[in-house]
Amino acid sequence: MQLQKIFVEQDISDIPLVKTICEQYKHVSIKTIDDPKEMYHEISASDDPVSTGKKFLLLTKNKGAFIRKCPGTRSYICCGYHIIHIGTFCTMDCSYCILQSYFHPPVLQCFVNFNRLFNELDTIIQKRKQGMQRLGTGEFTDSLIWDNLTGISQQLINYFSTQNHAVLELKTKTTHIDHLLNLKHNRKTIFAWSLNTPEIIKSDERRTSTLESRLKAAAKCESYGYPLAFHFDPIVYYDGCEKAYEAVIDRLFEHVTPENVVWLSLGTFRFMPELKTVIQNRFKQSTIIYGELFPGQDDKMRYFKPIRIQLYQRLVDHIQKKAPDVCVYYCMEDEDIWYKTQGFIPDEKGGLPHMLDKRAVSICNIKAL
Repeated sequence: MQLQKIFVEQDISDIPLVKTICEQYKHVSIKTIDDPKEMYHEISASDDPVSTGKKFLLLTKNKGAFIRKCPGTRSYICCGYHIIHIGTFCTMDCSYCILQSYFHPPVLQCFVNFNRLFNELDTIIQKRKQGMQRLGTGEFTDSLIWDNLTGISQQLINYFSTQNHAVLELKTKTTHIDHLLNLKHNRKTIFAWSLNTPEIIKSDERRTSTLESRLKAAAKCESYGYPLAFHFDPIVYYDGCEKAYEAVIDRLFEHVTPENVVWLSLGTFRFMPELKTVIQNRFKQSTIIYGELFPGQDDKMRYFKPIRIQLYQRLVDHIQKKAPDVCVYYCMEDEDIWYKTQGFIPDEKGGLPHMLDKRAVSICNIKAL
């Protein structure tokens, strides 16, 4: 993290982890505060609050729940994922990132009271009486950007390796994996990468690793026994995009074996209307917001439905040629999209959560209760 300032809330200033982080960044301005509003005001007053927020770090407690259900959206099918809330915001800079407008103001928050996180995990995993769960850290942040500060991924991998009823998914656009390769993960952790075409990575995913670097990192994780997953989200519609995404799929399965890919998700570009101004101001060269976009049932701007169906159908067909057994699912789409592109709706197979659970049981070292 290229930080300019670190703010430490007074009530956690004596925690050993806080002292370790501050020692690591002793060359940076560090200030103990009673109220984060002081920091928020400084970020909001800058010309580009989003960029400033990526350089300011708040060390704090998670004052809410560490583990939350994915909120989903009414009228769209949800995967039933559980979010492990380890921190907020991201050091990378993608034009389409909803976090730019989700947090007010956006700021890097690192939670340090992880003892409560593991107590919550004990409650929902160790004491679980039936079924299995899928949990991950990559919803409000990138999963791996915090490891140099907290070592949280290593702690989570070690924790999940000792139980039989849940899988951990670590989602990233980085290649920061070497410190995790030799852990005894027991195939309970899935390494997942967000993928896009080289064109979109170059134009709209600042400070992220290249496609080739991500795929090489995935191959390396597979060689150490980790199961894998991949997320094509957002899929951006532009001239020639179908062939470009098919080429990414080809490269993906040149690097990894289909038998070790647990699932692969697809989701076309969508955004809340207020994000449009942020993208226009911060990514003046980006063209992604100027397509055929209309308000969806969740009030997000989405591509016209026939465009989404066309994209999904072509990519699903290509994936199935390469990896016929991989579970391909959509992030927040309706039954009509599923039926017209895959020939079924998830409820016919027990629901999307059941489909994903079943796939995890078949590949990861998980017992179905």
